[in-house]
Amino acid sequence: MRRTIDADDTASPLGPYSHGATDGRLLYTAGQIPVTPDGAVLADEPIGPQTDQALTNIERILAAAGLEMAQVLKTTVYMTDIDDFDGMNRVYRSYFEGDPPARTALEVSRLADDAAIEIEAVATQEP
Repeated sequence: MRRTIDADDTASPLGPYSHGATDGRLLYTAGQIPVTPDGAVLADEPIGPQTDQALTNIERILAAAGLEMAQVLKTTVYMTDIDDFDGMNRVYRSYFEGDPPARTALEVSRLADDAAIEIEAVATQEP
């Protein structure tokens, strides 16, 4: 059964989509740019703070569904500059203790609100 997830402590979606959706087994998050709960986009910040905010948003969406970062199976990371890869990794690794999830990281030409990063995740609802 399909159910949508919206996290109260995360900025409202910028369009007609939910923060996340689940079928009861897997949770898919919408791509998260570095937007604060009050709607401020950290586009002028370096990649570290932008990565931190995007992952915090994912963490909050997971929490709204009763999940944790340890249940993430796969992430996709979109960056506007692949040279930010090392800076992104420094922050990214702090969110995943132990075995990190599978990941795809790629460079794209532009992201919403001129953010430098967008991250989406797939998590399992199994323990």
